[in-house]
Amino acid sequence: MVAQAFSAVIDKHIESIKREGRYRVFTPLQRECGNFPHAAMFRDDIKSRTEITVWCSNDYLAIGQNSGMLKAMHAALDESGAGCGGTRNISGTHRDHVRLEEELAEYHGKEKALLFSSGYVANLTCLATLGAQVEGLIIYSDAQNHNSIIEGIRQSRAEKRIFKHNDAKDLARLLAQDAPASPKLIVFESVYSMDGDIAPLEEILQVAEKYNAMSYLDEVHAVGLYGPQGAGIAARDGVSDRIDIIQGTLAKAFGSFGGYVAASSKVVDFLRSLGSGFIFTTSLPPVIVAGAREALRVVSAADDLRERQQQNVQILKTRLRDKKIPFIDGESHIVPVMIGDASICRKISDVLLSDYGLYMQPINYPTVPRGLERLRLTPSPLHGEDTIEVLIKALDELWTRWQLRKNLNP
Repeated sequence: MVAQAFSAVIDKHIESIKREGRYRVFTPLQRECGNFPHAAMFRDDIKSRTEITVWCSNDYLAIGQNSGMLKAMHAALDESGAGCGGTRNISGTHRDHVRLEEELAEYHGKEKALLFSSGYVANLTCLATLGAQVEGLIIYSDAQNHNSIIEGIRQSRAEKRIFKHNDAKDLARLLAQDAPASPKLIVFESVYSMDGDIAPLEEILQVAEKYNAMSYLDEVHAVGLYGPQGAGIAARDGVSDRIDIIQGTLAKAFGSFGGYVAASSKVVDFLRSLGSGFIFTTSLPPVIVAGAREALRVVSAADDLRERQQQNVQILKTRLRDKKIPFIDGESHIVPVMIGDASICRKISDVLLSDYGLYMQPINYPTVPRGLERLRLTPSPLHGEDTIEVLIKALDELWTRWQLRKNLNP
């Protein structure tokens, strides 16, 4: 039984979230292999099945259903079984872990790579370890960095400075205020997942080099999608060699699971030896790693998928403009449709799902600030013009029915 004091606190917070319209309801889905972006939705009794179209998947290239990837995973399952047997230090290092790390290092032009159980854990572990172990380290973090970065810095207990979002001048101002001899680390993302904007890598790296600061770049929403072989924004901009640590994920454009960092041999050895989130966590199962290796091979050669995805992104943006539906027109594949009210955002999401069979989750506080609630759309190569037109018709009908603001400039 929950003690009375705990129960009162729990009730207070849950009631507050519900009043604000931020209470999150999970929708049970079943992805249908070979039918992306369509899926089956199940109601509360898990028996009632409805066909829907998913518009908010992070499987950006639909690689999670690639036949070659599935074949590699079946073979690994038959060969090695389900689990890995332990942590990387205790019987949990499989030959495919080593191979994938070598391939990821080569992919990013780095000496070494290190696998983690997720991208979140990679950020949390690496930043907490660097901040705690490098004496006097000051961490400079973009104001819109992901929660995993914020938590890693917080757990490190290192001094931190927050610079204005994507503002190299503000970063330089903060760096100039600190002692030149202090060790410094700049942490930022290439593609920001909520607004879909892209960091000015060249400008930030010029500042880093001027002030002798290390750079840590989160590429989770860019790997697989941009640059030669899809190696990310740093590869696209030709600056990978100037970034000290690149962090990525296997769970988005690679359609698998897990996270990683790529860096120099010395940095990777440091993180491998001192990072609690690596040392004390059971390693990724061989079946997952085998699938990720094949996904990396497929994605590296998937220029056609990247091109089709970008074409669909532009088609969607054009049709949103035609209907004067407000969205943030960023440089990336992420298209946030702006609503600005948690309750309305939740209601639109519910109606789109129940009446139109279109699934996109409402994004609200604390993921975004209050007043900037939105639907986050992520077109894939398989969201063709017909699929886009169904979505546009539904949004236009709802915006008209509820007299929502159009031409909003977020």
